[in-house]
Amino acid sequence: MTPQIKICGVNDAAFAVRAAEAGVDYLGFIFVEKSPRRVVPEQARTIIAAVRSAVSVKAPRRQVRVPRFVGVFVSHSAAEVAEIAAGAALDVVQLHGDYGADDVAALKAAGLEVWRLAPGSGDEPAGEDAVLIDGRDGSRSGGTGRLADWSQVAALKRSGRRVVLAGGISAENISAAAATGADVLDVNSSLETSPGVKSLVLLDRLAAAIKRATTF
Repeated sequence: MTPQIKICGVNDAAFAVRAAEAGVDYLGFIFVEKSPRRVVPEQARTIIAAVRSAVSVKAPRRQVRVPRFVGVFVSHSAAEVAEIAAGAALDVVQLHGDYGADDVAALKAAGLEVWRLAPGSGDEPAGEDAVLIDGRDGSRSGGTGRLADWSQVAALKRSGRRVVLAGGISAENISAAAATGADVLDVNSSLETSPGVKSLVLLDRLAAAIKRATTF
């Protein structure tokens, strides 16, 4: 299986356009107040518009397609998530907080694809479209640069769930991450020179690693 690629923590239009040109499947925007990668809806919408415009120009001759756009949320209510998603023109919402089946249902009714963080090995489905496995640093999950427990992927896949694997994925280990069988690989801090500052050089290194990996 060939996993899809998501780059998260996007806050710069030039980087987002280059990532889209490199063929990533998802671009993620973080709407978490304390995150160094935080964006506001207007900022995300401007970046998304820039990506759509750039891809529409280059697509006919380079077969570049528009990625899907993901918003990451922790403490917003489901209603607030839906409002921000509409304002920013998102396709997917990624829920890291205390969200249950009713929240998931409300967001799906709003036309959004929903990914939800798996709290632990005993997590029960809540109707989400995909379950997220992420690395943790104490109480923090997301953008920590720490590896997740990759062994969870196989069990979740056996139960029929779509799996997004995040946490410490980089150019150096992306082939091994792909071998876990995860449906989406989520890359964030390994593409930064400092928290919230993405690097085009590191993006190009990741793209080259993906191209070399036979798993892809």
